[in-house]
Amino acid sequence: MNFAFTEEQQELRATARAFLAKACDAAAVRTAMESALGYDEKLWAQIAGELGWTAVVVPESCGGLGLSWVELVALQEVIGEALAPSPFFASVCLGANAILAAGDHAQQEALLPGIAEGRTRATLALAETGGAWDARGIAATWERSGGDYVLRGEKRYVVDGASADLLVIAARAPSKRDEAGVSLFAVPAGAAGLTREALPTLDQTRRLAALRLDSVRVPASARLGAEGAAWPALDLALQRAAVALAAEQLGGAQRALDLAVAYAKERVQFGRTIGSFQALKHKLADVMVKIEAARSAVYYAGCVAAQGGEALPAAASMAKAAATEAFSFATANALQVLGGVGFTWEYDVHLYFKRARSSANLLGDASWHRELVARAIGL
Repeated sequence: MNFAFTEEQQELRATARAFLAKACDAAAVRTAMESALGYDEKLWAQIAGELGWTAVVVPESCGGLGLSWVELVALQEVIGEALAPSPFFASVCLGANAILAAGDHAQQEALLPGIAEGRTRATLALAETGGAWDARGIAATWERSGGDYVLRGEKRYVVDGASADLLVIAARAPSKRDEAGVSLFAVPAGAAGLTREALPTLDQTRRLAALRLDSVRVPASARLGAEGAAWPALDLALQRAAVALAAEQLGGAQRALDLAVAYAKERVQFGRTIGSFQALKHKLADVMVKIEAARSAVYYAGCVAAQGGEALPAAASMAKAAATEAFSFATANALQVLGGVGFTWEYDVHLYFKRARSSANLLGDASWHRELVARAIGL
């Protein structure tokens, strides 16, 4: 398996990096995260309409580019470097990903073109008050009512859930437990009985929301896949989403290291730049080693996600665990290199530190994913 990006993939990364350096610098990130939506609609229109990033993994038959998860990993890493606030992760890596995994061809043809064009902002609503990211954490229920379904319950930690136009919601039959009876429903944001509330978050660059399902009625056509049998497809979607999130964490970790190195080269103490001190060199070298180990895991997982197969569960969880730890390690050490100014609003390191903390728990923390790796390899 070749982990090297092709010439076309390298060009995609270079184009994305150049665009974000100009359109989403630190000042733009701060302005966007303080806005009502949490992102710049003009930037989103460029990402979706001009650059076509939202169409990357959508099949050509559904208005997309029909590329693979490798290209998505390449984009996500660059997005993570820039800490770009946008509904890209929610729409593409969660919403469209779930529809691709669980929806039939007719549903994909109906729902995916809007996401590919950026007209529809989508997301996935899975976790609840317990914070679990597996089937056991799903307590929201569905019931048949004539030809419709009625959804009841609550969802938490829904990425961009307050601004999404389409929500893919996981619920279960009331009498079922664990993986049995789970269904996915594509629910428009304006559905009667659906209320959304933005949650206060440590990381202002990524918005989370709580959903309340008060007898939300949807037609049978809103159900993605067979009734009560959605968990295998949802599990696949979560594995691929974990790979995408790991790539974003990898990009953030690398940028945190770059910020620390740049500061160490310019900060003078005792008549020398602090980067010349051996103890600091060792600290930054340790960060680099951690990042490079995570990079190998993430790129491998991206290749596996593109090809499919039985290796994906272990590869996805290894990537998420490695990237989570690398991002947390990189930002914590970057703050130590910068010292007191690293915690001030004027410097950007604290923004990456907060993203590292929020991403650590999103889709499961490192300990949870190491447990999944152990299960996947039969330990």
